[in-house]
Amino acid sequence: MPENLPFYLKDNFAPTFEEVTATELKVTGEIPRALNGRMLRNGPNPQTGWSSHWFLGDGMIHGVELEDGKANWYRNRYVRTPLFADSGADPIEAIMDLQKSAANTHIIHHAGKILALEEAHLPFALTPELETEGPWDFAGKLNTPMTAHPKTCPETGELLFFGYGIFPPYLTYHRVSASGELVQSEEITVPGATMIHDFNITRNYVIWMDLPAVWDVENMADSGLPIKWDPSYGARLGVMPREGCDADVVWYEIDPCYVFHPLNAYEEGNQIVIDVCRKANVMAARVESPAMLYRWVIDQDKGTVTETQLDDRSTEFPRLNDSLVGLKHRYGYVAGLSDVGPLAERYIKFDLANDSSQVFELGAGREGSEAVFVADPDGSAEDDGWLLSYVFDKAAGTSELVIMDAADLSRGALATVHLPARVPMGFHGSWIPENY
Repeated sequence: MPENLPFYLKDNFAPTFEEVTATELKVTGEIPRALNGRMLRNGPNPQTGWSSHWFLGDGMIHGVELEDGKANWYRNRYVRTPLFADSGADPIEAIMDLQKSAANTHIIHHAGKILALEEAHLPFALTPELETEGPWDFAGKLNTPMTAHPKTCPETGELLFFGYGIFPPYLTYHRVSASGELVQSEEITVPGATMIHDFNITRNYVIWMDLPAVWDVENMADSGLPIKWDPSYGARLGVMPREGCDADVVWYEIDPCYVFHPLNAYEEGNQIVIDVCRKANVMAARVESPAMLYRWVIDQDKGTVTETQLDDRSTEFPRLNDSLVGLKHRYGYVAGLSDVGPLAERYIKFDLANDSSQVFELGAGREGSEAVFVADPDGSAEDDGWLLSYVFDKAAGTSELVIMDAADLSRGALATVHLPARVPMGFHGSWIPENY
């Protein structure tokens, strides 16, 4: 393998090309019998072996089905989009076609559908066996891209999301009912075209993060993406009622920074608390700052935002118990990143009520990706449940699905499902319960 390849095309970031189906997987330890469903994860896997940036490879879904203490199967499948069928398409031209998606960033379920997501295009629906059904536009009502990070409200079942564009409208908000009907779309005014990767919700609000990662086609040659870091654009948070519109947004200026992923947001009186993995910059002359856990507090009475650093370790891919999305949380789970790239060397559980943390070290020669929290259906505490993550073992050259006790990471791996293939480093995943 050539040494001059970028990080995202070598070692365990390198693509794997074979689509595998294997059954009756070997397990070390004991899988909790309450885990009945599928652990699915998405990530870039360029079918040609090459892409100009980690974010641009063709989407491949990896999945393991667990049932009654057994690991029934492992599958990996490409998401077969029009872009997959046209592997030589120009990436800038592909952005202009809503169906030419890489579908490589996240996978979720809502209203009986499994959707593979990538923020510049439409979502793609999949079968439970990971075969591609096709683009999903909510019965013809969605005519913008869909973010890779929608939020499902645990109280209403609504799916809240947005789309951003290179050309106006730069930002559009969408609200989908619990039954899957797109019931609201609102254009939101922002100064220009930026990469808006994620957003926040609370019980009553959505909060936009308008940050200075600015679309610039001329920057493609430098960073591999048509985006540049431009602090002169400014940075702001926009608070809008969840059923509101552009006229209702109140904007709050903050120091220039970038956030790929927030942990969660919630309301305390007339304050809004937002915990995020904050970077000082992104795509800035090829030297990016690490993401660290910060807290923003928006005081709606005073019109101010305070910013506090909560931890000084390099962390990303924050997750929590999904029953608390938009509500007050105590715990958060993140990947503790290596100095050599966006891969996990450890998992960290933050207890934000008493400013403490707990760490599960993966160990030498082992590399992980995002860990997903799965609530124990028989539990009552916020951290009753498990963390599931795909982990690569360098010595074996294969990957595992590792199951940890979310309440006590010091217990180590409760169970390890041994996979017949290597799962390259990827982005985001979800637990899809058996009755989704």
